[in-house]
Amino acid sequence: MVSLLDIIGPVMVGPSSSHTAGACRLGLLARCLVGGTPERATIELHGSFARTGEGHGTDKAIVGGLMGFRPDDERLRTALDIMEREGLAYTFEKTSLGEDAHPNTVRITLERGERRSQMVGASLGAGRVSVSEIDGYPVEITGNHDTIVLVAEDVKGSVARIAGLLADNDLNIATLKLTRKERGGDAFMVIELDNQPPEAVRDALRQLPWVSWAFRLDRVNAG
Repeated sequence: MVSLLDIIGPVMVGPSSSHTAGACRLGLLARCLVGGTPERATIELHGSFARTGEGHGTDKAIVGGLMGFRPDDERLRTALDIMEREGLAYTFEKTSLGEDAHPNTVRITLERGERRSQMVGASLGAGRVSVSEIDGYPVEITGNHDTIVLVAEDVKGSVARIAGLLADNDLNIATLKLTRKERGGDAFMVIELDNQPPEAVRDALRQLPWVSWAFRLDRVNAG
């Protein structure tokens, strides 16, 4: 099925929906993992992002996203200058993430205060994105939903307790996926929601004794 978005593309500052709008949305998702604009970032570009990203404004778009700019924000054009004025330590590197990686893939490592996180994501075209890895855990995040990501001890009843807390706050789960590296170890949970969770819900999740950390990823895709 072909959508109107596929035909006309997203509302954005050009020149390329994949190299600009999608790249910006990846930056927007990544910043949520450290709770805001990161102080330091290492941005590793793969494939087409590495070869032609600078000419298409990929570097500006990712940095703009990390600072909270949306794809249609005119500040994207001068995002690198703004970054320097703000004293943010962002560096770019070209890398290879393997033959299976999408051509427009980026690995972003962020630091803000004591929080450090890493995200791998790709821009799929027409502004659409897909996040495939967070802090070493495989995930599938599109940015089409408001999402909660959290790491918790692998204990009995944890999923039910979290689902109950969301229901108590009138939040409906669209999808829930749990990944663990070993039985009894930490579990990584991705919860996509039909409506935006308030920060109080995120804070309540953080207060659960077996939750190591929890962050809210805001919806970034237009459709």
